[in-house]
Amino acid sequence: MWLMGTLLALVLARLLWELRWRLTRDPHNPLPLPQGSMGWPLVGETLHWLLQGSDFHTCRRRRHGNVFKTHLLGKPVIRVTGAENIRKILLGEHTLVHTQWPQSTRIILGPNTLVNSAGDAHKEKRKVLAKVFSRGALESYLPRLREVVRRQVAQWCAQPDAVDVYASAKSLTFRIAVRVLLGLRLNEERVVYLGTIFEQLIDNLFSLPVDAPLSGLRKGIKAREILHANMEKIIAEKMAQQHQEHLDAFDYMLSSAKEYGQNLSIQELKETAVELIFAAHSTTASASTSLVLQLLRHPGVAARLKAELDSEGLTSAGDGGQSPRERLGLDELGRLSYLDCVIKEVLRFLPPVSGGYRTALRTFELDGYQVPKGWSVMYSIRDTHETAAVFQAPEAFDPDRFGPERRENRSSRFSYVPFGGGARSCVGKELAQVILKTLAVELLATCTWSLATRDFPKMQAVPIVHPVNGLHVHFVQKQPPG
Repeated sequence: MWLMGTLLALVLARLLWELRWRLTRDPHNPLPLPQGSMGWPLVGETLHWLLQGSDFHTCRRRRHGNVFKTHLLGKPVIRVTGAENIRKILLGEHTLVHTQWPQSTRIILGPNTLVNSAGDAHKEKRKVLAKVFSRGALESYLPRLREVVRRQVAQWCAQPDAVDVYASAKSLTFRIAVRVLLGLRLNEERVVYLGTIFEQLIDNLFSLPVDAPLSGLRKGIKAREILHANMEKIIAEKMAQQHQEHLDAFDYMLSSAKEYGQNLSIQELKETAVELIFAAHSTTASASTSLVLQLLRHPGVAARLKAELDSEGLTSAGDGGQSPRERLGLDELGRLSYLDCVIKEVLRFLPPVSGGYRTALRTFELDGYQVPKGWSVMYSIRDTHETAAVFQAPEAFDPDRFGPERRENRSSRFSYVPFGGGARSCVGKELAQVILKTLAVELLATCTWSLATRDFPKMQAVPIVHPVNGLHVHFVQKQPPG
């Protein structure tokens, strides 16, 4: 009897929870809410999402279509797939929608970051950061970037045991962020310590918005405070040693802010410094891992890339001990057309970020359904890439789809959106591609590799694409010719 009463109470609670959200439908709009489930009271379908990962959205999309409703991380959500639907959302920034990251992300990163700003504040911040990621700035970063990548790849080859590429790629991109973007020279112990703290911050960015002891949100806040305490001292020292010549992103940011009349407080600088690391870290580590994975899966692609590097003289030792790779600039990278196709296909096949968040500013129509004002909208990059009609055999890894004869992305701008689009497109997308190309060149010129496990790892898409138990690879240094 007690069990029956409990079951009835649970069923009633779920029905009332569904009714509660059905009543938020805009009565002035004749369109229905999308199909889907709001899950259980308070938690919605968050636990299912965390446990199922990418399978959660794939299963519901197949059941309910390209637009469906759910409840995640304390918010009612409408999940969206498809180029035209995404186009409406990305181009509707400030009119139909505005960016709304999960509450835990907003709290942990802080109010002064680009991701948490809106309106004129967002435009001003993007204006400052545009110079940080301009072509001239990227060219000035390359010497340090090549140095960090070269050392990391040499370490991979020096290890007698298999390397977990994903774990090592996170270390690589953290070092790039610290050395190239912030221009900091830290000893190994300090880099490892700050990297560990930063991982704790990243791991809790998408936690439940519950500030309680031992909660993910509390852990993320603690990690942020430790990083800020360290950054405050580092920033003060760096500002006292400003150079006329811009050598890193932090120099460009300070100069750009001054040029546009923005006086950044220490708190703003700390939050921006952490955001710069965030921007260059997890997503680029994910894409770097995916790049290595695809080169392992497709040796023919790796062979074609190697031939392209050979034709440009980038695999030779060079004269006087200096490799041509050490002089590799943006123009030289730009001539590697097949490498460009491979990087684009990696980002299409396994986009690091599976989607983005927005909040409806007003009720609007999407694919025959209404999106009520105040609801979250989560657009899917991964599903859109997988289902876009413009791509021939989208389930296949095929870099030639971006070659001059096909260029499958040119007919529909929003079928290919690894970096988002519109006013909120990724401001550091050019840097990310330069990092991936530099890593590919160094690997192909100096290493051979083989998978250290019997099977390729399963990939998880939440919160970013990564191998579930790592990607374990044996790297071997190539012998110099002669």
